[in-house]
Order: sequence, then structure tokens, then C-alpha cells
Amino acid sequence: MTTQHWRRPSWFALLLTLASIAVFVRLGVWQLDRGAEAQRLLAAFADAPKAAIEDFAAMSGVPSENRFPHVRVRGRFLADRGWLRDEQVRNGTLGVEVYAPFVPTDGGAILLVDRGWIAWSHQRDTHPELPLLPTEETTLVGVYAPYPGNGLRVGGNALTRQTSWPKLTLAIDAKEIAADLGRPLRPRVLLLDADSATNFVREWTPSMMSAERHRGYAVQWFAFAVVAAAIFLLLHRKKAQE
Repeated sequence: MTTQHWRRPSWFALLLTLASIAVFVRLGVWQLDRGAEAQRLLAAFADAPKAAIEDFAAMSGVPSENRFPHVRVRGRFLADRGWLRDEQVRNGTLGVEVYAPFVPTDGGAILLVDRGWIAWSHQRDTHPELPLLPTEETTLVGVYAPYPGNGLRVGGNALTRQTSWPKLTLAIDAKEIAADLGRPLRPRVLLLDADSATNFVREWTPSMMSAERHRGYAVQWFAFAVVAAAIFLLLHRKKAQE
């Protein structure tokens, strides 16, 4: 008959296993917390276009990271300037996100405005056909939101190598655009409200990891904790023949 016995573990092996399990569990809980926070932010972002409109000029400072004000701002576009964020795909179609600088009537820094997404076939030496910007003073309504995340990119600042407008870029970097424009920018961008009269697609989502992805990472960390415990048990089990 075969019976199972256990080897007495060393203090080092025991402490290492317990520490590993504690770390993995802590990381799993942290990812669950991040997922819950992402869910709250996504809900707040989704509700922002339906919220009451605030006066942009009356805002003081930068809103908290979990607040996306729905604002009205009056001013003028710098119609001869603009940037196209390239390689933006929607429903399997390649296009660009179109940005334009806006000068609020209250003065101060430039407000970068996201006009929306438009399809572009990327024909050589051409730019997409964009609806013209108004040259007179106008009122805009939209969500005042953080700049989009850019992720990893190579090739440096593409704006300095271009002389014609609008300029093509893979990243909407506030510092690079401010330097390109020669004027300071506001700390957030304006995501314009949807408008059926324009060709732009305006379906806004915040640049953040989804709650589902956070939860997926949490499951992985918890699985590592289980594996660490299983390995410890397997290494310290022995069989004795009776």
C-alpha cells in the first residue's frame, strides 16, 4: 500500500511561498479595484454628453480626473492650422481623428478641439476632404476631457518635419502641439457633441484600460497564487511504500 508523507519545508521555502502568494493576491485585488474605478469613469464619461451644459469661462482650474464637464465655449478657430491623428480605425475602416486650435473669447491658452473621426483612403500626397472651419466667432459645445493616450511610438516628433497644414501625426501630444503652434494649450481637449449635419463621426470613449481587461489580469494574478501554493505542496510531498 502507498501512503503519502510530507517533507518538512525549510523556513526559506515556506516564507518565500507565503510571500509570493501574498503578493499575487494583493496584485489581484489591486486589479479588481482598478477595474471598479475604470467602470465608474466609463459611466461618468458616458453620462457627460447628457449632463447640463456649463459655462467654460466660469470653470476654475482643471476638473478632477473622474469628472468630464459638458461645456459651452465661445471663440474663434485658427482655421489655417490643424492636426490629423493617423491610423484611427472605426468599424474596420481606416481614417483620421481631426483636431483644430480654438481661441476662447476669455483669452488665455489655446483650446484643442477634437472635431471627430473621418474616413481617409491614405492616397499619396493628399489630405482628406474636411468640412471647412467657420472663420467668424462661434459657439462650441462638447465634453472637456483629458488628452488621448498615445502609447509607445517611434520616430520622434513628426510635426517638425512637415510644412503644410493640416499636419499628420500618430500622437496628440500637448507639448509637441503647443511647440508646433507656438502658443500654450489648455490641459484638456474639447470633444464636440454629435452633429448629424457634419461628416464627422463623434463616438467618444476615454483612453483607458477597460474594466474587463483589469478583471482578466486579476484572474491571472489569483491563478499565480494558486499555482505557487500547488508547487509548494508538490515539492514537499513524498510517497512511502508500506
